[in-house]
Amino acid sequence: MKRYLFILFLFFSFSGFAQQTLNNYKYVVVPEKFSFLKTNNLYGLNDLAKFLVEQKGFTAYYDNSELPSEIVNNKCQALNLDLVERKTMFTTNLTILLKDCQGNVLFKSKEGKSREKEYKTSYNFALRDAFASMDSLNYVTSSAPAVMPSAAVVPQQNRVVTTYAPAVAAEVVPAAGTLYAQPIANGFQLINTVPKVVLTLMITTIPDYFIANNATAQGIAYKRNGEWFFEYYQNNKLVTEKLLIKF
Repeated sequence: MKRYLFILFLFFSFSGFAQQTLNNYKYVVVPEKFSFLKTNNLYGLNDLAKFLVEQKGFTAYYDNSELPSEIVNNKCQALNLDLVERKTMFTTNLTILLKDCQGNVLFKSKEGKSREKEYKTSYNFALRDAFASMDSLNYVTSSAPAVMPSAAVVPQQNRVVTTYAPAVAAEVVPAAGTLYAQPIANGFQLINTVPKVVLTLMITTIPDYFIANNATAQGIAYKRNGEWFFEYYQNNKLVTEKLLIKF
């Protein structure tokens, strides 16, 4: 019993230390190529890692991008993200490491696992699983949260904008299953567990509001009261599909 309590004490002490230490950092540098992969951003893994670390509250940059002066003048201002793969025959296993400028590991995630057969899906799912262990850290930073790239704004002159109220209630279609967001240029693609791209989301200047399209329809996707919806017209009838999205 004493041994069990001692192990618990060590676990919570380390978790508290890791959280306190990580809170001292604002920036994370993500490599464009992980050592166990042959090419830059293979399977979109580096883009996804950068996106997920920003979702946790950090400000992330690629290692070959133009870095802010704080990091250029002092590399110890940033954490360095690394990804370690443990090879097995039927499972993809990934572990996230956050290191300081001297290579000391300040955070090591749980081992994320996936048994998906398709490489891209398996690596993406395993990475998301590993990142889930960062939720318990409750990372807090004084910096503003990262935002998606802003769209070019085209001036509109002599244009009259009229607001219309919806003429009919939309047909609401329930969610078909969880969709997983993969970052792409200017937005995301949503995939299911097949894996198959179900929906493409393109960013706009409005937060949580996307131009959306699939194989048969084009419309908008938006977040309302914590839930996601895809709206489009089909045979002159407004259709609203509820979405379950995991970013």
